[in-house]
This record gives sequence, C-alpha cells and structure tokens, in this order.
Amino acid sequence: MMTSISKIMKIAIDAMGGDFAPLEIVKGIEQARDRYKDIAFQLYGTENKVKPLVQNWERIELIPTTEVIEMGDEPVKAMRRKKDSSMVQAAMAVKEGRADALFSAGNTGALLSSAIFLIGRIKGVDRPALASALPSFDGPHDQFVFMDLGANAENKPSHLYQYGILGSFYATHVLGIKNPRVRLLNNGAEEDKGDEIHKTAHMLMKNAPSFNFIGNIEARELLEGTADVVVADGFSGNAALKATEGTALMMLKQIKNAIISSGIKGKIGGALLKPAFREVQKKLDYNEAGGAVILGVKAPVVKTHGSAKANAVANTMGQIKTMIDNQLVLDIQTYITAHKEELQSGKEVLHAQLTD
Repeated sequence: MMTSISKIMKIAIDAMGGDFAPLEIVKGIEQARDRYKDIAFQLYGTENKVKPLVQNWERIELIPTTEVIEMGDEPVKAMRRKKDSSMVQAAMAVKEGRADALFSAGNTGALLSSAIFLIGRIKGVDRPALASALPSFDGPHDQFVFMDLGANAENKPSHLYQYGILGSFYATHVLGIKNPRVRLLNNGAEEDKGDEIHKTAHMLMKNAPSFNFIGNIEARELLEGTADVVVADGFSGNAALKATEGTALMMLKQIKNAIISSGIKGKIGGALLKPAFREVQKKLDYNEAGGAVILGVKAPVVKTHGSAKANAVANTMGQIKTMIDNQLVLDIQTYITAHKEELQSGKEVLHAQLTD
C-alpha cells in the first residue's frame, strides 16, 4: 500500500473564486482545519474581505492579493493579465514549492490555464484532463472516475489512451479500487462504433498493457456500475455529465411533486420512502463527492462547483489530502517515465493506422 506523508501538508486556496466566495470558502476551510489536523491552509484573497471572516487562525495563513478572476473572464487572458489575482498567486505558490496543492471554486478555464501553464504538465502527458468521481448505483463500487469533463474540446486517440492511464491511477489511489475496469464512452458497445477517433482509440486501448480495458460504454449505462473509469473526449464527457446530472435531479423533483399531489395515501407512502429518496439524493449531491481534479499536472489541482457551499469545500480538502497521502501525482510521474517507450509505441501504432 502507498506510504502516507507524515509532514504537515499545505494547500493553497483561491479564497475569491466561486459564487459564494469568500464567505463559504472560509467557512469550509475552518471546517476542514478542525477535521484534518495535518493540513495547513493558505488563503489567497482580498484582505479586507477575507480577514474578518476567519474565526480561528490556527493553521490558516492569509496572503493578500489585489485582483480577482471573475467567472466571465477569458481564461488565458485573465491568468496572464491578473498576475496578482487570488487564483494565480495560489498557483504560483504550488509552482514554487510553497504549497502542495491548489484549490478553487472559480473560473474553470482560468484554473486549467493556471494548472497547465504555471504548475506545468507532467512530462509525457500530452493533454491534462478534468476528472470527477460520479456515483455508481449498481456494481461492486460506489463511485467511478469520469474524464475528460471539458478540459479539451477535441481529443486525439492517444489522449484518450492516456486518460485510461490517468483515470486508473485516480481510481486506485483515491477511490481504493484494485485493477479498475476502464471503458470508452461511445455511441454503441461494438468495436466499430463511433467516428475514426473513437475507433482508433478503441484499438489502442484494447491492446493496452497499462490498464484493464473492457470495451465501449453508452451514456445510458454510466451510473450502472459496469465501469470504474469511463474515458471520453472533452466535449462528449461534459455533455454527458450535465445531461446525467440534470436528468437525475429532474426525476427526483418530479417524483416529489407526484407524491405531494397524490393525496393522503401517496403522502403516507412518500413518508415511508423518504429515507430512500434522501440516500439517493445524497449520492447525487456534489457537496458530498468533492471536486473535479485536473489530472496530468505536477501537483494536485482541484475545482469544485462555483455554487459550492462550506460542506463541499471541506469535503474537497479531504479529497486533496487523500491524493497527497497516497502520492497520486508522484506515482503517475514515475509510471509515465518508466513506460515512455510503451506510450511512444502506442503513438507509432496510431500513426501507422492513420497513414495505412
């Protein structure tokens, strides 16, 4: 099993990112501080807005910044022009080794840019990707890894192959799943389904010695527990995620409305079923699951929903702690370096396939 890191870990926090920042960010960090005794927190943000919110400064440090990257800002321009923003300064702390991980609930594109251009890609990873743990309602495990969720609008087959590797590491190191089953999101289960990118990716993944590939998966199967890692191109992954979340929440809402309007017998039955509905809703609640991870960069970088409240922030700190304790990034770096010939040979197979 992976060796835990005993030193105090430091997490750089973008205190100004998110719909309810800095209040909910600070509240969540204080919850996490009380929950995790081996984490110190660096709050980057506007001093007169953040400082009055902190109730207890134990293992919390405020680093004042003068700029904020807004949700509507153009990501790369904002990262380059707002150098004293809370997000950029937090990313610089990780780059320079003053912090071990980066957290934000702010502009996703700007966080991706900061992760890739400031913290940097792992050598050998072509395209870092956004990954999240989603609930499984059947099968042997409660969650599965889904990536890419929109970091890259377009992907090459070799990127999807690498996502199989990155997702498998996250499944083993963070979710505790041994020999995770990897599937490729496609418009059919058969090998010959999809466009040329997905057909070629399937061929590469089918012969992969790096992970346990078991074939294609359709979007309707995502929550059925038949995969531990689902690989997708960024456009399809983002669309499937939002459609799945929206459908699940709408169905719960419609069931609730039907019970309310069904008379006394329906309400009695609804009351009996309330614990079951609450359990399902909890599994679907992003506040419980933590954040989305940018896999393929040199340190843990995690993004929560912009509307995240304190509980989601605190839970995400636990997620980051698990990543650091289990040396996720270090083990990915070691593996990619040791298997660079295998990864290169995969690209050569791809080139031969495309030029045949």
